[in-house]
Amino acid sequence: MNYLKQIYTSLLVLVVGIMSVGCDDDTKTLGSDIMPSTDLVVKESVSYDVLTESYSAGDSVLARSAMSYLGRFTDPETGTAIKSDFLMQFNCPTGELFPDTVLGDSIVSVDLHLFVSNYVGDSLATFKVSVYPLEKVMDPTKDYYTNIDPTQYCNINADPIAVKWYTLSDRSISDEERWSSGYYNNITISLPREVGQAIYERYRKNPGTFSNSESWINSGLVGSKGFYFRLESGDGAMAYIDVALMRLRFRYHDDTYVKDTVAVTDFAATEEVIQATRFENTNLDKLMGDKNATYLKSPAGIFTMATLPADQLNYNDTINAASIAFTRYNDRVDSRFKLDIPQTLLMVRLDDYLNGYFEKYKICDNVTSYLASYNKGRNTYEFQNISRLLRVMMQEKHNGTASPNYNKVLLIPVTPTYDSSSTLVKICHDFGMTSTRLVGGTDHLPMQVIYSKFKNKR
Repeated sequence: MNYLKQIYTSLLVLVVGIMSVGCDDDTKTLGSDIMPSTDLVVKESVSYDVLTESYSAGDSVLARSAMSYLGRFTDPETGTAIKSDFLMQFNCPTGELFPDTVLGDSIVSVDLHLFVSNYVGDSLATFKVSVYPLEKVMDPTKDYYTNIDPTQYCNINADPIAVKWYTLSDRSISDEERWSSGYYNNITISLPREVGQAIYERYRKNPGTFSNSESWINSGLVGSKGFYFRLESGDGAMAYIDVALMRLRFRYHDDTYVKDTVAVTDFAATEEVIQATRFENTNLDKLMGDKNATYLKSPAGIFTMATLPADQLNYNDTINAASIAFTRYNDRVDSRFKLDIPQTLLMVRLDDYLNGYFEKYKICDNVTSYLASYNKGRNTYEFQNISRLLRVMMQEKHNGTASPNYNKVLLIPVTPTYDSSSTLVKICHDFGMTSTRLVGGTDHLPMQVIYSKFKNKR
């Protein structure tokens, strides 16, 4: 009998795994038909308590995003506020920057255009932004975080090169222009014309300055290292800036079409250069102190940490499935400016996060990290089967290799990226303005674990 058990053990573990996710009529009895009735596998479902608490991101998460953010917004639900501004480089354009027929005092204007793809809050809220040229090169091989110190790259005690009062709904243009198909909402900041004139004159004297990014960045020209867009005042809205450029307008002689034509040369912010957003959260302490719930708040705000009961699990039985659902509370404040709900959560081990999960460009492997989407119908985030993660934790405990955090995981709002074949290729922090409150804290959450074992296991 013992000999037969050894032969069929591997087959039964596989069969039970298949049965746990669903079987058709032809496979329900596979394995059990060839085993003695006294050796049938028994499946058992056990519920365990999971402890959760809020975990502060400390305003510091990896700022790896093609989006920049500008503004300040107070969450009507929680009373917390977030402020954001950013440092940005501009790439050097390739090819001919200016034609040979540029007219005398050529540069007409120089403007910074920050194109707003979306925003949170009141489009009529008034803000003031100051612009400072960067004096130190931002290292493209370095990781930047959302608590970046701008004073390491520019002198904010000096006069700014430009100042702009703005609203996200530009009242300086007509409604006809604002709603036209060719209009893209943007914040336009005028720079001194001399900035563009210096670029033009350098191009005429030494066009090699613009032959590559390194030469451009180290040219000493204003704007070559980038700018710091510092938010000075205002509250009520946060702008999502997906495209930015420094645009030089100049006059040149055009015999083919119209003489004295105005044309443009653009220095654009692209993914190849650095865009480093800085976030400052305030009033998060009261959320962290709430022991009757946990929170998720992005960007760079609060995660939820869960302690899984790995030390309570039965090491001698096979775990076939383990599931846990995190339920969110409905909003308590009705406001047209309320924040969005995080749509995707990453469950990742605390130690993996602290040891550079995002810095190493890792993606979830469904072994020690998982993704779950918000289920609107059930108001939950459901991790359907984390059995592999529990088995890893149990093995570490059994081998004596477990760290003090071995059974702790974080729930982090993220933005996943998929390729054309729906394969996950990238995960980064969610930099959208989101917030939600989860059931947890003093209310322990149930985790369902399904075991399998031989009926007469000795």
